[in-house]
Amino acid sequence: MKYEDFDDNDSLEILRKSGGNILLSTVDNLVNWGRANSLWPLTFATSCCGIEMMAAGAPRQDFSRFGIEVYRASPRQADVIVVAGTITYKMAPVLKRLYDQMADPKYVIAMGACAISGGPFYYNSYSVLRGVDKIIPVDVYVPGCPPRPEALFYGILQLQRKVKGESFKEVRDPERDVIK
Repeated sequence: MKYEDFDDNDSLEILRKSGGNILLSTVDNLVNWGRANSLWPLTFATSCCGIEMMAAGAPRQDFSRFGIEVYRASPRQADVIVVAGTITYKMAPVLKRLYDQMADPKYVIAMGACAISGGPFYYNSYSVLRGVDKIIPVDVYVPGCPPRPEALFYGILQLQRKVKGESFKEVRDPERDVIK
């Protein structure tokens, strides 16, 4: 895709600024290509967004074209968590524990209006969390109510783009993983 087609080109700018020598740049490119094209997701589907996420793995959309073969049931086998649907205050500690059990580097995709901002249930309920970013850091937001599988694919492509722009020389910001 063209550079102008994306509003978020931060990862490409980081890639351009990193420079470095040719050997480390080549190793970075090889490692990041492998990491970006073999994401192992952990599902956390609670509502109608979960149905759309399941549809993305069905034969019509076929998630495996993007390097995501099977959703993992254990956080120790996953490197990206797809939070799809409403998160209540009662579920928040469980989600935080699952996120903490994932190995680094780990990524989060917030799928749907409920995961992003509480959705339509936040205003009429005392128990709905207003966005998953209140408890864990989110890398990619996929808007919609519920978003189509194609929107989730676009979110996966954005995450892959972000992974390809990282460097093993740089350490992730520790402030990013702090809960405030």
